[in-house]
Amino acid sequence: MTQSDIIQTILKDSNYHLDLFHISEIQNLRQRIEGKKTPITYCPIRGKAVQLKPEELIRQLYVERLLNRYHYPRERVRFEHLVNFGREKKRADIVILDKDRADTPYIIVEVKKPKLQDGKAQLRSYCNATGAPIAVWTNGQQISHYHRRDPNYFEDITDIPNADQTLADILSERFTLNTPLSNPHAFACGM
Repeated sequence: MTQSDIIQTILKDSNYHLDLFHISEIQNLRQRIEGKKTPITYCPIRGKAVQLKPEELIRQLYVERLLNRYHYPRERVRFEHLVNFGREKKRADIVILDKDRADTPYIIVEVKKPKLQDGKAQLRSYCNATGAPIAVWTNGQQISHYHRRDPNYFEDITDIPNADQTLADILSERFTLNTPLSNPHAFACGM
């Protein structure tokens, strides 16, 4: 196996894709992959080498975007962040912590459910349990950004804020002619 096809080999027979990512993002990750039988890469969040399976590959690509495009500092980003549901604990794939309250999730990113509807249900539960106002779902091919307006209502937003922006900045973006006046993609808890 050559390094040029190692990413496609990792994603083979999975429901994850690379359509969302720019060729330069993919190439940067490809250059950091070591090993042929068991491909690994250095994880900037965990500070150690990790095995690249399909979900981890998408997580590594998306975290590079969080760090380089959105400019979130590493200290605010967590992988496999514990979310408490009473006695039960689950792990959110990626959490960006609030800049003013270092122990409070601000954005929750879910990459492990290849089907959007499954991911939405998981995101709803994580946001409701933590109070996080922003949620992102991606499988590498599609991406959805949501604002949690209240526990039972999530509304599509155009993107997540950069590290130097607020949620209000995203919510107040001017609408264009291509932006619908009503939001048909908002979803309630029962959907």
